Amino acid sequence: MPEVTIRQDDLSGAAIQALVALHLGGMHAHSPACKVHALPLDALRAPGVTFFSAWVGDDLAGMGALKMLAGDHGELKSMRVAPQWLGQGIGKAMLRHLLATAWAMGMARVSLETGRGAAFEPAIALYRAHGFVPCGAFADYVVDDFSQCLTLAL
Repeated sequence: MPEVTIRQDDLSGAAIQALVALHLGGMHAHSPACKVHALPLDALRAPGVTFFSAWVGDDLAGMGALKMLAGDHGELKSMRVAPQWLGQGIGKAMLRHLLATAWAMGMARVSLETGRGAAFEPAIALYRAHGFVPCGAFADYVVDDFSQCLTLAL
């Protein structure tokens, strides 16, 4: 695995904006329109959302965000690895960073919503490998034939 630096990001750089756009495009390509819950730039800058970028040297390698929900519950948002860095441990590094950040912020549980199908399987495998288990719907999500929710007690 390459040496990864993860830092809080204000989403002002062209590279991170392009990765967010790639993520949104991918979610629209692989999800029914009413099931795209990926956040655009403005929503990733909202209060209660902490956004991070992952770098290998000067190359943007990935991104992820942590959204504070009610009480001690957090949500993972916008996890994405840049295409040229897939399969090199960037997602794992980002997930571990987000979970450590959630713990440091006093969260007792972290959840996420994701889709079903081949496009989502690598991410689901990563989450399950780190202890995430299926759960009922949370926040405004609905679990159905496409959407599923996973959670992890910290």
